[in-house]
Formats: sequence, C-alpha cells, structure tokens
Amino acid sequence: MSGLLPLQTLLDDIEGLSVIVVDAHGVVTFVNQTYSRVLGMAKEEVEGRYIGDITPHSRTLIVLKTKKAIIGYDWSLNGYHMIGSAVPLVRDNQVLGCFAYSLFMDKWDAKDLVENLMVELNMYKQEVSQLYSARYTFSDIVGNGRAMRELKALAAKAATHPHLTVLLTGESGTSKELFAQAIHRASVRAQLPFIRVNCAAIPENLLEAELFGYEEGAFTGARKGGQPGKFELANGGTIFLDEIGELSLSMQSKLLVFLQEKVFERLGSHRPVRVNVRVVAATNRNLEQMVSQGRFREDLYYRLNVLALELPPLRERREDLPFLVHHLLPGINTDLGTGVAGVADSAMELLMAHTWPGNVRELVNVLERATVLAEMDGSPFIGRRQLAFLKVKEEPVSQAPDSLKALLRDYEKQVLEKSLQENDFNKTRAARALGIDLSSLYKKMRQHGIPTGPR
Repeated sequence: MSGLLPLQTLLDDIEGLSVIVVDAHGVVTFVNQTYSRVLGMAKEEVEGRYIGDITPHSRTLIVLKTKKAIIGYDWSLNGYHMIGSAVPLVRDNQVLGCFAYSLFMDKWDAKDLVENLMVELNMYKQEVSQLYSARYTFSDIVGNGRAMRELKALAAKAATHPHLTVLLTGESGTSKELFAQAIHRASVRAQLPFIRVNCAAIPENLLEAELFGYEEGAFTGARKGGQPGKFELANGGTIFLDEIGELSLSMQSKLLVFLQEKVFERLGSHRPVRVNVRVVAATNRNLEQMVSQGRFREDLYYRLNVLALELPPLRERREDLPFLVHHLLPGINTDLGTGVAGVADSAMELLMAHTWPGNVRELVNVLERATVLAEMDGSPFIGRRQLAFLKVKEEPVSQAPDSLKALLRDYEKQVLEKSLQENDFNKTRAARALGIDLSSLYKKMRQHGIPTGPR
C-alpha cells in the first residue's frame, strides 16, 4: 500500500481531473478530492460503496460488463461538464476493476479541443463514407429495353439474398460496377461498407496483403501495428472484386479457400479471421475459355458463378442510347461548368450509327468532348459539327447477290442460327463453338438480321 500513497496524493492534487477506481464488483476503492467535490460528498462517504448507488449511470459498470474501454464521452454531473474515459483493469485476462477519469471543459480548454476533434472526426467519417460506400442504385442504371429490364429485375432479386455470390460479365464500360453498387444498396447490407478492389491494378506481390491484411513485421516495410485487409474492412458489407480474371493461379487458390470457409489469415499471422461479406466479382474476360486453357481454376469459377449476369454492350441496346444521353448530360454540364441543353436530332443519328466499342464509358467521353466543343462554338445543342471527331463506321451493305453468294449467305445464316439454338442462345458459347470471337458473331448476326438481344 505504501507505493500507492504518492500516486493517490498526485491524483488528489491535479486540479481539473476527477478520478475514481472501482473493483470487479463495482465497489469504489479510490476517489480523488476533485471527484468527491463534484459528487458533493466526502471521500469517506464514497469509498467502500457500490458505484451504482452513487452514480447510477456510471460507465464503469458498462466497462466491467463488456471488458472494453469507453473513451471520450460527455459526462455531466451536478452542473459540471466533463469529458470522461473509463478503462478496465486487467490481469491474466481477468477484469480486476475499472479506472475512470474526467477532464473539466473549462480547466483544460477541453471544449475547444473536443470541437476541433469532432470537426476532424466528421471529416474523416465523411472521407471513409465516400471511400467505402456505394452511391448508385438501380434507378441510376438507365435502360428501358427488354435486356436491361430483365437484368435489373434479376439483380434486384439477387440483392435480397445477402449471402449470394454474383458474377458480372460483359465488355469494358458496360456498367458492371453500377450493378455491383446497386445490388449492395438494395440489400440489408446497404449501411455497411462497399469495398472495391481492382485486381488488375494491384501488383501481384502486394495483392495478398491488400486483400487479407498483414501483421507487424510480416515483410520489409510492413506498417507498425499491421494493417487490416479489404475483406476485414468489408465485414458485414460487400466486397467488389473487379477484373477477377486477372488474378494469378496462386491468388485464385487463396480466394477459393476464403469463399469456401469465409475465414482467412493475415500475412504473418496464424490466427484465423472470420468475416461475413457478400462477394460480387466482375470481368470482361471469358472465364469459361480461361478454365479450358488452364488459366482460371474451375472450382473457383463455379464458386463465383452462383448467379451470373451478362451485361449487354451498348450496340446491342441502341434503343437505350437517347435515354442515356438525356440522363448523362446534366451531370456532364455540372462537372464541366457548361450549359448545353441537349443533342440535335442529326447528331443523335450519328450517335445511334456508332458501334460503341467502349460502351457507356466511351459514350460519356464522347459527350464530354462534344459538350466542350458546343460551348466553345456558342451552340446550345450538340450537333453533327461537334461530333466530327467521332468516326462512325456504317454497317456494310450487302450487294445484289448472284446465286453463289446467295447460297453462301443463306448457309452461313443457317449455321449461325443452328449454333445459337444448340447453345441456348448463349452467344459466348455459340461463338466458341463456331471458332470465332464474340464481336465477329455479333457482326454476322446483324448482317443476317438475327436479333442480337437476349432470348
């Protein structure tokens, strides 16, 4: 006890600091002079009594129950306004009591400190919210054609099953991330993190640490204290693995283990970490073809392909293009500080005739450039003049056939239709069966008047 006396004296002498200590049963073992003055009671009246009888709402009781510290809470008592903290006293994993202390606002300039901290905290909360949240909903996905209506309906159903893994496929720029965010926003996970990982943008030697985190000292340059990975940050929410087809076979194996067990280990640790996340993956690669070539694990493909949504390219849903233009222009005007009112009919004809190899992403870039040109020309509308840079390739027009050309064309059409029927109108499989790439298949279907939309 002799070693405690100087500490008790010190704690009694610090003006503006109130201190109280309780044992594991909530009985007060020490209270300093400042706290007893706040209570309006003598030290002898406080020490030895149950804290709940003195201050029924004491955080010390919560700390004893949860074994977790409570830091920086507002604490008002008998007209005194303080910032309090309460920490458990632990030895050999047993809670022996709780140490609680409070700083007076006026004595420690705590009011300004707290206000500054709150401003900074809100700034960081806003930044984290922007980084780890989804912005888009299904209403942001523009498309009135049959293909998009059916896709949105299916994705909306998938959203109601919070553990369902979704695989989004389609060419670059077909709005795969919009679908991923919309699925998250429409689910019960909406208020929890949405974490995006571009698997193609992170170097192979860093990807495992990025996904699963690491412990201090796990490798040269590892941050002190370690760092959680994206799967930990996404706990309770959704992780969006974009460009999943770019993963190495080694990382595919590690991802497969996680999908099977929902458990992983940080680099440098043997402690299993269990998280609850929905996985949405996306790729513009043909994963089936990669599996047949040995470049993508078949078992991982089936784990990811629980529900597959194939997003059609823009050239297959041209009926949506005017709606997309109308939807995108206001945002482009806001971003660029322009005031273009719309697109002239003659310009829309050019847009409709373009093949859009870059899909919606290309459309945004084209509209941004045309908007700037229209503003420079003093035109309230985007016309053909502002789209002169757009190299529109007209579809080849069939010449009047002689008998041999007609026979060959008819035969090609029959082969195409037969392959599509045999593959349940799955264009990727039909193109593979015919030994041609997907873009060639679409081109031939249009030439022969075969509908390119989903059946």
